[in-house]
Amino acid sequence: MTYLLIIILIGVAIYYSLKWNGSSKRTNNNNGDNTFQSTSNTSNTNRQNPSSGTNYAKWIGGGLGWAFGGPIGGILGFMAGSMVGGSASSVGAGSSSYGQTRSGDFNISLLILAAAVMKADGKVTKSELDYVKQFLTKNFGREQASQLVKMLGNLLKQNYNLQDVSYQIKQYMDYSSRLMLLQFMYGISLSDGKSHANEINVIETIARYLGISDNDIRSIKAMFIKDTNSAYQILEISPDVTNDEVKKAYREMAKKYHPDKVSHLGEEVKKAAEEKITMLNAAYEAVKDERGMN
Repeated sequence: MTYLLIIILIGVAIYYSLKWNGSSKRTNNNNGDNTFQSTSNTSNTNRQNPSSGTNYAKWIGGGLGWAFGGPIGGILGFMAGSMVGGSASSVGAGSSSYGQTRSGDFNISLLILAAAVMKADGKVTKSELDYVKQFLTKNFGREQASQLVKMLGNLLKQNYNLQDVSYQIKQYMDYSSRLMLLQFMYGISLSDGKSHANEINVIETIARYLGISDNDIRSIKAMFIKDTNSAYQILEISPDVTNDEVKKAYREMAKKYHPDKVSHLGEEVKKAAEEKITMLNAAYEAVKDERGMN
């Protein structure tokens, strides 16, 4: 019964999206004697968002992915009524069927959690926005990054239950993908070179909601917040372990964080995962040098 109601609501959202789009086109046509600038802007908008109502309907269906019916589905449903045109259509592309994690599911989860971190200290800084834009452009391409940034702007205006959203992500997203989400969140918080206590607390709270172990939280945090034991923390060991335990820890970590673990999310996320491996190798070399290991 619940799913039937959700299907009906989604159908209504799609109907009004298409109806609104048709109404907007008629309004634009009736105002054909406006200034050249207005006509040009309208033309550009139409070129950028062809068949926006149709694309938006596709986004509603595809972008829900495994989020269908849960709190994330509710967030997307709200955005279905507030976002203009089909700008988010490709975000849903590649989303999986219920119970699997694909790029669309990962992107939506990433943006929802990123918005929560950015708002944690009561303000959204330019450095945070720039970091997100640069990250998205580097890893997803300029066109998709532009669409994702628009979604992020909409999410920053919303309030939602972070615990419920995180639990849903935990239920349907594999562990390696959740580790990537955590890595991205730390990158946002430290994007201006400073450690913000409120943001770090929110990140660690989200991480525990996501079911990420304390060792993995410390390991990823040590990539961004350095101290005298950072190399050991990245390897998830203490300074008093034996050399054999150092080697064993490195092998286990290399398997856990191998980029192939997130290859199902696409080459973009796989490339981002390589940063952890680079840091892991650097930490291992630092510990070996300190101990005089071969």
